[in-house]
Amino acid sequence: MAGRLVLVAGPIGNLGDISARALDELRACDAVIAEDSRVTGKLLAHFESKKPMLVLNEHASPHHIEKIVSALSEGQTLCLLTDAGAPGISDPGAQLVDLLRNEHPDIEIDCIPGATAVTTALGLSGFYAQRFAFLGFLPRKPGPIKEVLSDFTESSLTLVLFESPHRWSKVLATAAEVLGPRRVAICRELTKLHQQVWRGTLDDLPSEKEVPSKGEFTIVIEGHRKRKGNPDFDRE
Repeated sequence: MAGRLVLVAGPIGNLGDISARALDELRACDAVIAEDSRVTGKLLAHFESKKPMLVLNEHASPHHIEKIVSALSEGQTLCLLTDAGAPGISDPGAQLVDLLRNEHPDIEIDCIPGATAVTTALGLSGFYAQRFAFLGFLPRKPGPIKEVLSDFTESSLTLVLFESPHRWSKVLATAAEVLGPRRVAICRELTKLHQQVWRGTLDDLPSEKEVPSKGEFTIVIEGHRKRKGNPDFDRE
């Protein structure tokens, strides 16, 4: 009998955000697939769960992936965790799911939903988010960043992206050149003790004192829109 892969959404910061269903699956599974065994190990230890761990990250070799597939084919139940939030979103776990869907359809795949920085930041931004685009991490150099963002110069889609504490200000300065003075929400350390949400515009970014370059950043950029009678929102 084939096994079962369970995608388990973990906390994005506050450990209290993990769901009861997620804990039930983690305690019942045969092993855990981790993006980083040190991060996942701390999470499991906090909830007093000891499980064998297999590692699946961007450097995983075909041998490592085959080891995971073999365990599933032998009937094991494996839980897939990413370092934070939902696995499969900007995460190498998507490759495993794609492989199983294509080549091992007998293996059951389930998903336990939970916290995600994307929707958390969207909600905190206050921007219209019925339609949005998640861009993950943008390229490292200004040229490729501009190329990606150029597709959204006339788009009403709200944009969500992840960024490191060392690059966020440079990335947003580049975004201002392409998108103009749109509103932006800089969300730092979501759900953690020092959570911060700064709102302003791309042409007037905060200082280091206002938004320290520490922690994890999720950034929401308002879409292109024109609202008559309100110059603050006019987009010509």
